[in-house]
Amino acid sequence: MTVQRFALADVPATPWKNGGGLTREIVARPPANGVEPFDWRVSVAEIVGDGEFSTFAGVDRVIALLSGDGVQLRSADGRVNHCLDTPLAPFAFSGDTALTATVLGGASSDFNIMTRRAAMRAEVRIVRSHDSLFEAVGGMVLAVLGTWTASTVGHSAYTERQTLAPATGLWWDDQTLAWELEPNADDAAESALIAVRVWRR
Repeated sequence: MTVQRFALADVPATPWKNGGGLTREIVARPPANGVEPFDWRVSVAEIVGDGEFSTFAGVDRVIALLSGDGVQLRSADGRVNHCLDTPLAPFAFSGDTALTATVLGGASSDFNIMTRRAAMRAEVRIVRSHDSLFEAVGGMVLAVLGTWTASTVGHSAYTERQTLAPATGLWWDDQTLAWELEPNADDAAESALIAVRVWRR
């Protein structure tokens, strides 16, 4: 598996069943085939109205606001009552929990990663300056603010150097890679990137 580059503008949007928004699936591994569930999946959702989040049994989720006013997330039992209104502040919760999202103003977009609990675990970080992304068997980086350079490092025979403009990124799977992440010097004061690492359990 080589590194796969993507631009959010080129990722097809799929409407939610309840009409409350759209989902752009960046990656699902293994790819959906109607029989085997994904081990990990990354997407960006656009939320335009109130509605229920789909439940995913046995799945851990992390969500972060990308743009817009955000949503209030509540569970029927009151154990979850979270205001997702701060950009790039990851919030982790169980996909087993049924949540209702109430929009706080206009439309918003958010980043989502889901990992099947029995198979994978994930780390989500918000990177704002030069940083190292240590080795992982899979993962993804998404430039949110500013232009970034992502370069593979370490002992892997695979080498890669990518320049990432805002709303573009890359993902990899089934290959242990480590990365150096560097914002463009001209953008350093206004730089942000979402970095995800996944491991098999």
